[in-house]
Amino acid sequence: MTTVNMFQAKSTLSKLVEAVESGETQEVIIARNGKAAVRIVPLQNYRQPVRLGLAKGEFTVPDDIDECNEEVLALFEKGGE
Repeated sequence: MTTVNMFQAKSTLSKLVEAVESGETQEVIIARNGKAAVRIVPLQNYRQPVRLGLAKGEFTVPDDIDECNEEVLALFEKGGE
């Protein structure tokens, strides 16, 4: 564990994050006025968000896709009765 003051954290944030990412240190504590304020830790099981358009070209939209719009709208307006 590494503890740094706010000024040092501002000056060396990239290096502190790199140290946590690489495993050089497990966490970094940032202190304000000598009191621990926040902690930088690695994200566990972080998954990249799913990108839209990932299935581009996998299917085609039918020409009559808007054919039932009025019927669907009526179902919403009824409240699903």
